[in-house]
Amino acid sequence: MRKNKRECYFLLMLGFVLFNSACAQNPPFTGKAYVQEERLVEQSTVLLNNESKVVPLQGLENIRVASIRFSSAFAIAFDSLLNKYTKVTSFNGNDYLGPKTLDMLAMDTKFSNTLVIQVNDADLNNPQIVDFITTNQKLKNTIVSFLGNSASLIKLNGVTAPVIWSSRISPVSAYYSAQAIFGGVPITQKLTKNYTAKYQSGAGFITSKIRLQYTVPEDAGINSNNLKAIDDIAREAISNRATPGCVVLVAKDGKVIFNKAYGYHTYDNLQPDKITDIFDVASMTKISATTMEVMQLYDQQKLNLDSTAGSYLASTRKTNKSNLTIREILEHQAGLIPDIPTFGKIKPTDYSADSSAAFPTKVNDGYYLRKNYFEDVMWPDVLKSAVKTRGQYVYSDVGLVMMQQIAETLTATPLNVFVQQNFYNQLGMQTAGFLPLYRFPADRIVPTEDDKIDRHALLDGYVHDPTAALMGGVAGHAGLFASANDIAILYQMMLSRGLYGGTQYIKPETVDLFTSKQSAVSRRGLGFDRWDPIEDRHYPSKLASNMTFGHTGFTGTCVWVDPKYNLVYVFLSNRVNPTVGSKLGSLNIRPRIQDAVYEAIQKGM
Repeated sequence: MRKNKRECYFLLMLGFVLFNSACAQNPPFTGKAYVQEERLVEQSTVLLNNESKVVPLQGLENIRVASIRFSSAFAIAFDSLLNKYTKVTSFNGNDYLGPKTLDMLAMDTKFSNTLVIQVNDADLNNPQIVDFITTNQKLKNTIVSFLGNSASLIKLNGVTAPVIWSSRISPVSAYYSAQAIFGGVPITQKLTKNYTAKYQSGAGFITSKIRLQYTVPEDAGINSNNLKAIDDIAREAISNRATPGCVVLVAKDGKVIFNKAYGYHTYDNLQPDKITDIFDVASMTKISATTMEVMQLYDQQKLNLDSTAGSYLASTRKTNKSNLTIREILEHQAGLIPDIPTFGKIKPTDYSADSSAAFPTKVNDGYYLRKNYFEDVMWPDVLKSAVKTRGQYVYSDVGLVMMQQIAETLTATPLNVFVQQNFYNQLGMQTAGFLPLYRFPADRIVPTEDDKIDRHALLDGYVHDPTAALMGGVAGHAGLFASANDIAILYQMMLSRGLYGGTQYIKPETVDLFTSKQSAVSRRGLGFDRWDPIEDRHYPSKLASNMTFGHTGFTGTCVWVDPKYNLVYVFLSNRVNPTVGSKLGSLNIRPRIQDAVYEAIQKGM
């Protein structure tokens, strides 16, 4: 009995570190005990009453989830896991078992269309709670997570809502149930004997894993201790002032096995980095927004890679951009210059300290650009810019600004709105998007540069890239903000060749095309950066396979997907704070952490 108590305590503490810490997901000790318990939990978990296929939840862009707990000891971690998949509002049902009633709880959850109700044996002995379930299952999508003994199943005879039942009562069974609701783990078992007249042998529904799972490295065949090198490299970066802080995430085999934050938002060490922090991902926007939209347009046959800019944009037809192909632009081989003039071209009459109808474009606090500045100045600069290296590889932001205009013309929708509606919201990406200050407080966003020259402000929630800033924060090459978890979701979709959460966002062959090497003169795909065949460059890292694709960002970010190893690696930092520095690159922080992951994979358990 004492041993069982020790094991339960260990698992409880492990779970606390896994899912409640703002700084880390990975446990401080081996996760073998967790994996062993998880296997036992899987064998004891059954899904009942799922005739309508409510579980796993679909249509994340349309659901509003309330999670209701009563006497569960694992509710905080359970809700933390639910929030990995979509925004969930938590309620303590015990607060409504006194002067406040469960009828008031129904009122407080009226704007939620999905209820997740956690119960155990003690809860099911309370007729009020059972009545709350049976009443609300008629009004809303309701899912019951029941951890308890089989004798309590009779209390659920009147429940028609899906019930995820595990007879194994442990923190891990709570985590498993939470993830099963969203398809982060599969449900593989059915009842093996008769329990009640309703719940008979053979009853139950099988589900598949359709989204990311959150677990320990051992669950992917990796020893947790072999990932400690990541800690050392991250701390080296911070101690050398290569960046004030960073967040690292590793997903292997569709499982997030490492997610940890290091350092602080700034060098004053006042606000620690959290794994939920939102970063300016800079040029990762190119593939995480613009190229995503382009791939969908390609799938819909609205965009032809071998058609020209002039085919889509009338304003280019009498310029040297008219016959540049979409393929060339995405490969950075159209001969375009890297960028156009930015703040150096601004005149005193172009901006104001206050917003108005004449100055509507907000660059940052106290800086508003005049109406139509992009159309009057920036876009003409793009059209007049030189084309002099066509056929050669020259990395260009201008090309992605052009692709933004093409995509927006084809969809009649702003880039930020299109990707929010067609990717981020549907995928359950809660932080990803442009213009983050419209949705989040500044303290959730990691600041970038303290711009003392042009904007005279610390850039916190406003895009760092100057061209994107003058475009109002929405640009084809920069402007996206996101957390590490959101980036992992998007690129797990890419690793799964366009499939995530049961939805095919991009055709598999399109993912293969865009992420494969396209040209004899560069390593690039279409929009995507790739593994470099020149061996001494070790790009993106020494041990990355030749299948690797992704992108870096100027602010100190990267995402790399390696299909050979079924791997997604995310690194987010603000190395440009307080000013732009080169140490993150010179110390090879991003590639060294990536190699530490490969080395851990190779060492195994």
